[in-house]
Amino acid sequence: MLVLAGCVFAVAAAYAEVTVKVKDIVIIDGLKENQVFGFGLVMGLQGTGDSQSVLTQSALKNLLKNVGILEDETIKSKNTAAVLVTGKLPPFVRVGDKITVTVSSIGDAKSLEGGVLVQSPLRGA
Repeated sequence: MLVLAGCVFAVAAAYAEVTVKVKDIVIIDGLKENQVFGFGLVMGLQGTGDSQSVLTQSALKNLLKNVGILEDETIKSKNTAAVLVTGKLPPFVRVGDKITVTVSSIGDAKSLEGGVLVQSPLRGA
């Protein structure tokens, strides 16, 4: 009887040392990353932006109109590029959490390096 009790305690002690988190072995149905995307402008490109993109000119013109800077003038700037912004929202993300995004040129910009992405609303894919 004493030997049996010793075996039970040895097995119980072995199980007590194993630590497994439920999140590491269980997948909860419905929890997934959500893809997001949006359109934006990268500014301050020092001549490496889009050359004659109507999309870029139109977006820049609308941006400047919305802040009251521009009326009805033609804009030609190689310092701006139209971009697509994509990212993934992990499960349980909250307002204010940071996520990693990818910024890709839509037009013929030579480089986005050194530019600043203007605030770009993202929506679910």
